[in-house]
Amino acid sequence: MDILIFDMDGVLIDVSRSYRETIQRTVQIYLKTCLGFKDGEEEPVTKEDISLFKSAGGFNNDWDLTSGLLLYLLSISGFPLSPKKRKFSSINGVVSHLKTRSSNLNRNITQLIQRKNLPPFIRKVKSGGGGLKGVRKALKGSWEGWIYGDGDLNQENVVKRIFQEVYLGKKFTSCYHLTPFFCKKQGLYLQERLIIPKGILSFLRKRFRLGIASGRPRFEAELALKRFRLLSYFDSMVTLDECNEEEVRIFRTTGRRVKYTKPHPYSLLRVAKEIRIPNPRCGYVGDLVDDMLAARAARRESPMLAIGFLHGGKKDKAVKDPLLKAGADLIVENPRGLLQALI
Repeated sequence: MDILIFDMDGVLIDVSRSYRETIQRTVQIYLKTCLGFKDGEEEPVTKEDISLFKSAGGFNNDWDLTSGLLLYLLSISGFPLSPKKRKFSSINGVVSHLKTRSSNLNRNITQLIQRKNLPPFIRKVKSGGGGLKGVRKALKGSWEGWIYGDGDLNQENVVKRIFQEVYLGKKFTSCYHLTPFFCKKQGLYLQERLIIPKGILSFLRKRFRLGIASGRPRFEAELALKRFRLLSYFDSMVTLDECNEEEVRIFRTTGRRVKYTKPHPYSLLRVAKEIRIPNPRCGYVGDLVDDMLAARAARRESPMLAIGFLHGGKKDKAVKDPLLKAGADLIVENPRGLLQALI
């Protein structure tokens, strides 16, 4: 093997107390601040709920996953159907609109928790193709008019705005040049921890060229690599930004709308191309179904080993089987296991 490519979240970086917790807080803030839900004793969404959604595939983007969770919760909340959204040019306008519309609807988070029954719903999402598309197919009606999760966070994308404020904290302003609207606490990115020790990465770097194919925005990917002093370990990094830029380029030149985030292999193949080894043999290390699907799809153009990575002692069949079914060539259960499998 010539090139070893890593996913970032759940492989290089432990995000259980950053991105996963950001999803939880975003759902709670949206329900309370925008839709008037009353407090409950527990979070409306657990980390297990998030893992179930991710197991459906198509949720490489955590903003989409958050919107999917909100749509599901509204579907069991008793909120009236609302298939269409009104257009707004500011976050303030969206929040005021949602508060007014929901002011007469008496709902609380405890009721949501009692009504949740995710496993059968997730099976429907999977059969519908996963992702937000699968969520919409699984629902018996449309609550789209309640969930503002599209467009720019400076205009009407409330889901993304809350998410980025919670995750980035004080870094939000330097990234987006905006004043926080929903959250002024410390950013949850500070709770991230390194999964693969630098010693193992250094050893791997002596044997292979290393790259990253991540669904993170570039600002957040670089934020983590700088914080853990890992930038020099990797020869190429492709992020959400590069995928989005390529999607825009394709649309402008052909008029076709395409999706280049995983499970599409674009980010993996671009990393391999940027490292510039003729006819390279590659491996991709990921922890999700979409990662394995992307690695398998990349084989149409380049040899690519699909390596499923299990972090935090998650060794049961419920975690392994989806990775194997999605095409994992091998499963490693910790960083040392990765080293042993490749050297």
